[in-house]
Amino acid sequence: MTVSNDIDLALLVADTEAEILRVLGREDAATAGVYEMIRYHLGLDHEDGPRGKRMRPLLGLLAYASIAGEHARALPGAAAVELGHNFSLVHDDIEDGDSERRHRPTLWAKHGVPQAINTGDLVFSLSRIALHRLSELGFSDAKVLRLMRLYDETCVRLCEGQYLDIAFSVSADPMPVELYFDMIGRKTAALISASIEAGALLATDDDDLIAAYRRFGWALGIAFQLNDDLLGIWGQEASTGKVPTDLARHKKTLPVLYALEHATGAARGRLAVLYAQPDPADDELLEMAALIDRAGGQAFTRAEARRYRDDALAELDAMRIVEPAARERLRTIILGVITA
Repeated sequence: MTVSNDIDLALLVADTEAEILRVLGREDAATAGVYEMIRYHLGLDHEDGPRGKRMRPLLGLLAYASIAGEHARALPGAAAVELGHNFSLVHDDIEDGDSERRHRPTLWAKHGVPQAINTGDLVFSLSRIALHRLSELGFSDAKVLRLMRLYDETCVRLCEGQYLDIAFSVSADPMPVELYFDMIGRKTAALISASIEAGALLATDDDDLIAAYRRFGWALGIAFQLNDDLLGIWGQEASTGKVPTDLARHKKTLPVLYALEHATGAARGRLAVLYAQPDPADDELLEMAALIDRAGGQAFTRAEARRYRDDALAELDAMRIVEPAARERLRTIILGVITA
């Protein structure tokens, strides 16, 4: 079987969401409220609810389809990945004090911290429940167990990365640039890499090919985060005159950390003073962005994002047995998402 030359990404997303809703079908009258909270967070509470791009499950399904020629049997893995990602988002919103996500109140802002913590925990548990349907679809116990180990190890790395993020967010000392790469490796890159590796793992027993997909996903994950760092300061919002969002939220992303390490003299002192302001004015935020740019923060981050993007593309091109249509879809996503 081969993948159609016109892979319908919307269909892959719709199938993933249908699989997630199947997992959420465990509710009863007494516990319906917590499942309503989950659907609300996922944007599945109504037809046009605000949703993420479902990029992680989409990448995993494309990885599977690029080998197996279809995507349906990998849907439980895709649902697990998206639920796993979202359990972390529920907790992130609490830890970061973010009261809004996708232009509406976050779970903790709407229902309180205790209910949001419990809901996040349930989303994590359901992400593991989702994986069990792979056995019903004919995957061997050994393969399902291997996938569960990958999933659990990824969640461990995610929590380790979050520890580093929280620790340095309250520290007076900025995170060293080298440690920042370690942190985003444990967070963003680990989850994206695992999503892609999971798709390959379900489709083949070729360990060399699985490892190639893992490397591809890792490079893509780093590039994705660095691109996000750029958009948080110099994205379209900033170019249209709005304040740099990440700076307003005091996020210590790579451009900031690089500038703090490499700025000299009065520029470094001024940047430190501005960054320490609890509620900087718009003109101060724009000044911070300019100081970071002059210190090389933008150029360095953009070069690194391109380097990792190109590494991902090279890994993809080296996979000679990959189905051409799925490979092209993966390439299109990379070039579309990584705009550095």
